[in-house]
Amino acid sequence: MNPPIMTTPCPVETAITVIGGKWKPLILFYLLDGTKRFNELRRLLPAISQQTLTRQLRDLERDGIVHRAIYAEVPARVEYTLTQVGRTLHPVLEAILQWGLHYIEAHPGTE
Repeated sequence: MNPPIMTTPCPVETAITVIGGKWKPLILFYLLDGTKRFNELRRLLPAISQQTLTRQLRDLERDGIVHRAIYAEVPARVEYTLTQVGRTLHPVLEAILQWGLHYIEAHPGTE
């Protein structure tokens, strides 16, 4: 099957640009459970640097996937939640989870 020649932006390319990469899907997966503070996300993703997490969250916020709420407290409290558009990714992330489980089961030792 040959994909049609696109005269408009490719939807797959758009999706990969917005939610692709090493960290964005993991950030989104953890935000499915609800609001998280920055340091909560850092604990859930110990291999990510603070700078990279900040950049990824800003990208997701800019693209309308994540909402950032800042509370005027001392120290300031910042929380991240999925927007309405971000919540539509739930079935996509669930499908990735299921695919990953099946892959791991079929290919032991390739985690």
